[in-house]
Amino acid sequence: MKISYGERMSSGVIYFLLALLVFVTFYPFWNSAVISFNTGSDTSLGGVTFWPRDFTFDNYEVVFQDKRLTQAFLISILRTVAGTLLSIILTAIFAYGMSKKELVGRKYYMIFCIIPLYFDGGLIPSYMLVRSLGLMNSFWVMIIPALVSIWNMIVFRTFFQQLPDSLEESARMDGCGYWKTLFRIVLPISGPVVATLALFTAVAHWNDWFTATLYISNAKLLPIQTLLQQILSSNIMSEQMMQTSSAAQSHMASARTITTKSLTMATMMVATIPIILVYPFVQKYFVKGVMVGSLKE
Repeated sequence: MKISYGERMSSGVIYFLLALLVFVTFYPFWNSAVISFNTGSDTSLGGVTFWPRDFTFDNYEVVFQDKRLTQAFLISILRTVAGTLLSIILTAIFAYGMSKKELVGRKYYMIFCIIPLYFDGGLIPSYMLVRSLGLMNSFWVMIIPALVSIWNMIVFRTFFQQLPDSLEESARMDGCGYWKTLFRIVLPISGPVVATLALFTAVAHWNDWFTATLYISNAKLLPIQTLLQQILSSNIMSEQMMQTSSAAQSHMASARTITTKSLTMATMMVATIPIILVYPFVQKYFVKGVMVGSLKE
């Protein structure tokens, strides 16, 4: 079958637009990475676009030798792992209960769950609630308020309702209660949904900087994203990093090649790359997990 000239032109335009979209989306990240590997003094001259003109690791040396950044990096990892694990478990338990037809008042519970999706109490009531619970300036303030996601619960609930009743009936005949059925039968076969929602939850925890800004004043509890936001909004912190870094103190020649911009880009790379590396491992679950959990026959 021959392809007409018009069809080839149409396909060429589509490919060009897709390539342009990829370039526009990827280039800012690539340029930031290039600047992070380029000497700051050379970057200040301009013209650094696709490749480092004066390659160096000095920016990353300063970043990794700053104790505040390493501490913030560990806080972010701990928060992401603990927050994601607890959120998925509790949300799955909640959704499993809501998926049962024999649950008394199930419709009213769903109404109570859906209302907060459209109406929010606001920042001040949330702040007062957190303060009354004694979570201010605590590591758990970044985890407990986000333990249960209503949207994730709805996706879990829809998926659980699609499972054949015979599956749970067989488990009951073998002596399994609700808890054993959930953790030994239901969740193990819910891999795509669990993986997809876990990734979304992990990304949300990793990228969240506002919660710590609002509720935490102890510098030792700040996650990497909050510290990065402070660096971006204030050149003073970047200058302090260069002054207090042991690399800058022992190698004054290298210190002169480091600028606020190059140091900021290196910090951005350190804060961004870890969560990006997670995507390839769960990419295959995206379409299947979201579609299966969102559609009902």
